[in-house]
Amino acid sequence: MNNVVVSGYYGSKNAGDEAMLAAMLEVFADLDPKIKFTVISANPMDTTERHGVKAVNWLDLFSIIKTLRKADLLISGGGSLLQNVTSGRSLYYYMGILFLAMLVGTPVMLYAQGIGPVYGWLPRKLMCWFGNHAKLITVRDEGSLAELEKMNIHRPTIKVTADPVLAIHSVEKTIGQKILVKAGISRTKPIVGICAREWRGLRHYKQVLSEALDKINADFGVQIVFIPMQYPEDVKAAEKIAVHMKSRAILLNDEYTTSELLSITGNLDMLISIRLHALIFAGVMDVPMIGLSYDPKVDRFLNSIGEKTAGNLENVTAGKIMRQFIDKWQNKEEIRVINRQRLAELRALASSNAEMALDVLQKN
Repeated sequence: MNNVVVSGYYGSKNAGDEAMLAAMLEVFADLDPKIKFTVISANPMDTTERHGVKAVNWLDLFSIIKTLRKADLLISGGGSLLQNVTSGRSLYYYMGILFLAMLVGTPVMLYAQGIGPVYGWLPRKLMCWFGNHAKLITVRDEGSLAELEKMNIHRPTIKVTADPVLAIHSVEKTIGQKILVKAGISRTKPIVGICAREWRGLRHYKQVLSEALDKINADFGVQIVFIPMQYPEDVKAAEKIAVHMKSRAILLNDEYTTSELLSITGNLDMLISIRLHALIFAGVMDVPMIGLSYDPKVDRFLNSIGEKTAGNLENVTAGKIMRQFIDKWQNKEEIRVINRQRLAELRALASSNAEMALDVLQKN
């Protein structure tokens, strides 16, 4: 029986990261249900309750080292752990976990990572050392591979795969229907979902979104619903957008599980999102999507399915959003068919991350 430790942004009530962990565990369970997992988490109790695995506190170094000593593999990922755009300290933390694993002789796999950007001479040097001492690296897109090449990381096997969440199982829409109806959404009118977030105190995109949503509501007679991927932060961001709107919008003000968010998404006719994993949820649930970029990972995902963002948060306009919306609204079924084909390929690649991890376990 193998013991695997997972390091990532878990236990912080971020729906995308929790979905990533859920998807990883699902795939591993399908391949080898005997593997025992321990997750390094900001909230071990919540992680155990949500995912049914052991967890240790992310700041409890003694427990982390003890767990790593007994482990056959450290999985670092998935997600955008190894970058210093959103936080400089977090990069050092996740590299610190890699260091502890290597210190006690535990093999390391960087699992479906979204690499970079990494700024600064020292962080890039450290990344080069840690990357070249990993047993295996898989990255979720070509942009991440390019970042590794720029940092001269080339020693382990490196494979381009896909975001782990793409391998998650789709769910029934019934639970989402009940949540939406309870919030005041009618089942007889089209629904457009919005996943917003704060980013560096910017205000421009909030005004732009409010203008575009009013226009969409007026021209297409849809219902607007804001969906929080990170609670309660995304609710606050949604409130700042909704306050500028002239039309009515529904704000879902609760913390939802991965299955609930997938089910809610499945009931939408279109999703407009800043959050990467909300876009991936739309793909999993066969819903047309429009992405607004705040980070290269959003652009990279949309490029992987042959789409482009409607702009980034600093330069997006209501006109750009409307042009994408009109085009996709008029061609919803065609877009669903194309995305279904492209996402089937990415789903297989997402599952291959776990298959390669099992190969590492068998060789050690």
